[in-house]
Amino acid sequence: MIAEQQPTPFISYLKENELTPRSVVQDGKWQLNISSLKTPKLKRKIRKQSENRRHSSSPRRACLPHDHLRNGDVEAVTLYEVISMGKSAMQSVVDDWLEVYKQDRDAALLDLISFFIQCSGCQGLVTAEMFQSKQKNEVMQKMTESFDEETGLQYKRFMAYPWILTVTWRVDGDNGDYPLAMAGPQWKKFKCNLCEFLTVLIQQCEGSVIYDGYLVPVLITVLIELSNSRIRAFRHTGTLSALKVMTALVSVIANLRANIGNMQRLQNMEKKKMTGKKTSPQIDQLQQKKIKLQQKQQDIEDMTNAIFKGAFLQRYRDVIPEIRAICMEELGIWMKLHTGYFLNDNYLKYVGWMLYDKQPEVRLRCLLALQGLYSRKELIPKLSVFSKRFKGRIVSMILDEDKEIAVQAVRLVGLMSENCKDAINSKDCNTLHKLLYSTHRPLAAAAGDFLCKSLLPNGGSDQSRGNSFRRKGITRNAQHLKMLLTSYLDNKIHQHVTYLVDSLWDSATNLLKDWECITTLLLKHCCHQEEVLSSAQESALIELLSAAVRQAAEGHPPPGRGTVRKVLTAKEKKLQSEDCMNVTQHFLVVLPRLLSKYSCDAEKVALLLQIPQHFDTDICSREHMAKHLDDILTQINHVTGNQSGDEVLEACSRTYQVFCQEGLPIYSRVKAALSQLIDDLVGKLDKLLDVCIKKGEGLCSDEETIFQMSSVLKKIAAFHNAHDLSEWNVNDRLSRILTVDTEHGRLPDQENIFRLKIQMRRLCQTCRHLLTRECTAVREKGFSILCDILLIFSHKLQSDEVGERLVYIPDSSLESELLKFVQLEVFQESKVKREGSTPEENENDFEISKCEDVHKRRNLLAAYCKLIVFNVIETSAAAELYKQYIKYYGEFGDIIKETLSRTRQNDKLQSARTLIICLQQLFTNHMENSTSDATPQSLTSVKELARRFSLTFGWDQVKSRESVAMMHKDGIEFAFKDYCPTDESRPPSNLSFLTILNEFTYRLLAPDKRTVYCYLQRFVTQQTLACEGDEWLPLANYRNTLLACGDEDISVTKDSSLMDSSPEEHSKMLQMKLKFTSGNVNSTAACHRTPDLPLTPQLTSTAIKSRKRLWYEESSQANPTSSFCTEQVKSSSQSTEENSASVPSADIGLEDVDVDITDS
Repeated sequence: MIAEQQPTPFISYLKENELTPRSVVQDGKWQLNISSLKTPKLKRKIRKQSENRRHSSSPRRACLPHDHLRNGDVEAVTLYEVISMGKSAMQSVVDDWLEVYKQDRDAALLDLISFFIQCSGCQGLVTAEMFQSKQKNEVMQKMTESFDEETGLQYKRFMAYPWILTVTWRVDGDNGDYPLAMAGPQWKKFKCNLCEFLTVLIQQCEGSVIYDGYLVPVLITVLIELSNSRIRAFRHTGTLSALKVMTALVSVIANLRANIGNMQRLQNMEKKKMTGKKTSPQIDQLQQKKIKLQQKQQDIEDMTNAIFKGAFLQRYRDVIPEIRAICMEELGIWMKLHTGYFLNDNYLKYVGWMLYDKQPEVRLRCLLALQGLYSRKELIPKLSVFSKRFKGRIVSMILDEDKEIAVQAVRLVGLMSENCKDAINSKDCNTLHKLLYSTHRPLAAAAGDFLCKSLLPNGGSDQSRGNSFRRKGITRNAQHLKMLLTSYLDNKIHQHVTYLVDSLWDSATNLLKDWECITTLLLKHCCHQEEVLSSAQESALIELLSAAVRQAAEGHPPPGRGTVRKVLTAKEKKLQSEDCMNVTQHFLVVLPRLLSKYSCDAEKVALLLQIPQHFDTDICSREHMAKHLDDILTQINHVTGNQSGDEVLEACSRTYQVFCQEGLPIYSRVKAALSQLIDDLVGKLDKLLDVCIKKGEGLCSDEETIFQMSSVLKKIAAFHNAHDLSEWNVNDRLSRILTVDTEHGRLPDQENIFRLKIQMRRLCQTCRHLLTRECTAVREKGFSILCDILLIFSHKLQSDEVGERLVYIPDSSLESELLKFVQLEVFQESKVKREGSTPEENENDFEISKCEDVHKRRNLLAAYCKLIVFNVIETSAAAELYKQYIKYYGEFGDIIKETLSRTRQNDKLQSARTLIICLQQLFTNHMENSTSDATPQSLTSVKELARRFSLTFGWDQVKSRESVAMMHKDGIEFAFKDYCPTDESRPPSNLSFLTILNEFTYRLLAPDKRTVYCYLQRFVTQQTLACEGDEWLPLANYRNTLLACGDEDISVTKDSSLMDSSPEEHSKMLQMKLKFTSGNVNSTAACHRTPDLPLTPQLTSTAIKSRKRLWYEESSQANPTSSFCTEQVKSSSQSTEENSASVPSADIGLEDVDVDITDS
């Protein structure tokens, strides 16, 4: 039994900043009541009062009566409170404790033990009983953890020689809420203070106390016992403290080894000084000192062995991941501090094993520990066996799902490649090079650093002689650029130089910002063939140059590398300003020559024209730069006249837009050049119009003339999008074409409309026949064209008389053919086969072909979903698509989810009815295929699909109350479809469907639950509710869930009129009750009202990969009343939009796969 607290005198150690807890000596036992300790702040008033008390007695240790302390103004401040507050210097705290220890080591040790108990969050009683001579079995019986049911107290009793310690606390104290497990800066600081205290304590004891054979053994015993406790708080705190003590002891061993080495050197020097003497007193003294140091080292190593076997070996596989992480972190420190003892395969194997841990935190600690070892070249020979055994695991971790682990794994592989010969092969390097295009920027930056160290010596930068050409050849930076371009072109992983530049930006900044070297390579006409860049290298280098200029000028990563733009610091803004100035000063002079050289190459010119968009306009306005600005504008006008590509014209227009802003010093100069360019284009247009439009003949059909006019119109349109061209009256000139076309009858008339309708019907019939062809490509093309025709000539054309005559509504047979095509061609396993000459090419080609196949099937599914979204075919046809939601979630989950969202906007009730139809069909198929009756356990897949459907209704229950109530009504009717009330012993065959329907119950409001419950009572009787058995369990569970709304005593006769009515009348009354409950009688009409759909969407057969604005963004502007619903659709599809953006990833080829329903 635990002795009770007695009001007898006790020993209180008054130190400078702390007072020990109240300890009681009774019957040879020490007792510390931790629960009675408070945690007051260390106020100056208390310190002054304690100092006055201290000055009244000469010795540091004083015996004070208990009543005096209770009635006095001094409160006891424990060691735990001093450490947790962290207001005192750790050195002084340890010094004070050591001073008390030297005076009374038993009381000081008991104080330290209570400190560890308090650090575990335990508020209880600690009793120390002196160990006496007993038999071993009797002692071991005391080493237990037990629970006293009578008192409700938990006991932990263990031996710390010469004591038997007993810790008693309440059971509710083990609730996981202890200092090391708490969150917040205060408790994070407490952990640091605890570790610092233990480290300083061992360091201060290094001189003498650590070797007294009392302090450290007792401390180790206590901590090992705590680390082996079943209580998590004790185990966590004890493990951390024990391993930190061992780390400090290993540091002591390192110091001892250094001292032993010094003694050995002094001894050798003394031996050299000896001439004829056989012995020397100095040598004997040094030898004795050396022996003493070796003995001390042996003692400390014995202590570390005890901790390693008692704490580490027991806890490195603990169920708590934080404890396992602590073990791996400390083991890495031991290996670095004492390499001669710990750095061997016997200890490395623990790190290797824990690389396979399921918790990311543990794997991360292992990688960080290995980085500290592989960074030291002198340790590499000792890691050879480990590298061979675990290299495969380390390389595989670069693709870890936790991005931080992947980053550290890439850095570790880089260290292995740098310091270990032939440790990383070419296949591993190719895997790392793919990470250059990862969407996670730290991972891509780590891969970029690996590329620089492995491919570009000295980090890819050369600071000698201004990074320019030397007389006898190209500089080192030029060689590095050529090596980088060769690696980029040979790998053929991705064609995204922008992301490659961003990955290399942190590690090869000097190389990428060496504008002089890059432009010299592009302009240099070398006499040696090996120094000439190929056309592919020039294109890649120009793209790299454009991306580097953009990165330097904007200071932000490209799209996809981070969700939000970071706020630049003052230092980063200054660097960005300097980069813009350097770019402007250099390219104002060089860019005209580059444009002149590559003026015939549209792709290269378009990239070069992006550079002046990042110029500093203040530098451009300087007088000595005016001539260079005119040269650039002249070259832009020349490129505009010779090129007609969309990208080139857009770049020219954008460049003029950047320069031609009112208020800029260069506005007048640039405006004059732009006016001259537009005058030339309009003049060419007038000449071509005069040639094309002939009196009495209409438009000229000369192909060359039409091509020239089309080119001029494209150029004018490009500048019209970014500039105000109203002064040139371009619209009046273009109206001449329409006027002539109208006068000569070239606009559609009634006869042309009839012909168009006949041709459209014939084309539809042809496409229907193509759906049955053997060639897959022909079937797919016919399906895409057919979907586009149905979408163009849908009921949306009924807005005018002409469009109404062209409307084509598909019949049921055509809808069945389209659905059958989707089921056979879209929802199937990939038919791509592995083909390739080598395993690497085989795998690479297979992945690319697989991605292309998924992209093709996504296009087909999106074309069909458009027909459902725009009400071309019935919404119920989507039930077949919803069945595949879980199975093909990775390939088509975003498209199916968006289809569900759009159809819900059109008609809430019809969309909900489609969901319930889908679940009913799946349930029926399951019943037909199963050998026995369905059970709740056998309907797991259908229940999971129902749960996914319920999540799509969002958080607003009021908004979806009618839809969910209607689903419950139809579900109840389906469950009791063939139920015969007279035969109550046989349950309905579809009764298990209530298990699926139960997934939507939590979407009901409390009033709706009561209404649905009353509707359920219409199909059951009191005898039915009294039936028992597993077959009636779905009904009981469904009924109990409805009753969980808080009104347990729902009366069956409460809605007697509802129960006595017929099913048809009952359905109408239920619908009306839902309306009145929601407070809006016209809500059903609002649900059936189809919102304004957009104009004809982009067609699948002619789709381009550029993403446009979604249609609901336009409809939200046209229809403000649906803005709330629109915002919900945006939020529900936000993750899909982010994942479907055309940005590179670590995987191959999925950047253009996602297809939006409205914009394929």
